[in-house]
Amino acid sequence: MTQINCSRSPVVYILAALVVVLAGGVALWLVLAPSANTLVVYCSHDSVYSEPIIREFEKRTGIKVEFVPDTEASKSLGLVQRILKEKDKPVCDVFWNNEQLGMMDLAKAGVLEIYKGLGWERMPDRYKHPAGLWTGFAARMRVWIVNTDYAEPAPEGIKKVLEGQLSRVGIATPLYGTTRTHYTVMWHLWGQEKLKAWHMEYREGGIIELPGNGPVARQVGSGTLYVGLTDTDDAFDQIDQKKPVALVPVELADDHVIVIPNTVAIIKGTKKKDAARKLVDFLLSAEVELMLADSKARQIPLGPVDETKLNDDVKKLMPWVAKGYPLGALDEASEECLEWLKTEYVK
Repeated sequence: MTQINCSRSPVVYILAALVVVLAGGVALWLVLAPSANTLVVYCSHDSVYSEPIIREFEKRTGIKVEFVPDTEASKSLGLVQRILKEKDKPVCDVFWNNEQLGMMDLAKAGVLEIYKGLGWERMPDRYKHPAGLWTGFAARMRVWIVNTDYAEPAPEGIKKVLEGQLSRVGIATPLYGTTRTHYTVMWHLWGQEKLKAWHMEYREGGIIELPGNGPVARQVGSGTLYVGLTDTDDAFDQIDQKKPVALVPVELADDHVIVIPNTVAIIKGTKKKDAARKLVDFLLSAEVELMLADSKARQIPLGPVDETKLNDDVKKLMPWVAKGYPLGALDEASEECLEWLKTEYVK
């Protein structure tokens, strides 16, 4: 009797396996890839505060949002670079940035869409782009955080530590985030030579550089450091943990302080312009500013709000908003300062 050989060539099995893999990949892509109706939002503000607001927008409007956060290490700079790389084929529809300089870089690169909605109208001129390319809201301030067990929470007490114990002073690496903004303000205010000399003096004197404002605040809270430069939200985090700390605003010449807003913009080329505008209107509303003020971050409203709804911590910070240094004037200084910082930190 003739027997039929039912064994299959190895090629058949390989082809079958490829079919299964490809089918699985297509299925996964269909599940994970954003649909044509999904609004893609890049966000560098801490997701613990920002994502609930985005989900509330979804709930109210029925507009699906793909929320893309940044990493702690690179924060806003990482998403700014990503948007620039995607310039010819934009993926992001709306960018919620946690600072202003990166958004100014994007405006200069021509990747932002003009939109002057109701939110743009309610914000002070110093906290928005005059043509409507971006708008600021819900700000932080640059502050000294002081461990009150080791230093007096006043300019005199801070100066004493700076002059005699620099190894007990902390600052975040200035290549990123709000510390980059801080350096850029000093570049603009002092001139580059004075800033470079100050930077060298403090580094040689032993100032402690850490990877972010949060670590600076935590080390001051623990007493490892006595004084540090940080933001109000990180300082309040230590206050909430009952650490022996106080915050003192960083005051500049002409009674200025450094107020750093969140910023929001629509990315040029989006095919979901109506949905993007609805989200921008929502983020720039008094309601959202009050939500962010009431969060543990205690962010400071920039537009008019019902101040009776503000907690005491934010009420104390409100008068400083009008004294914010004009960050919009930093275009040239921002680029120059960043290029110098890269020579200091990017090897």
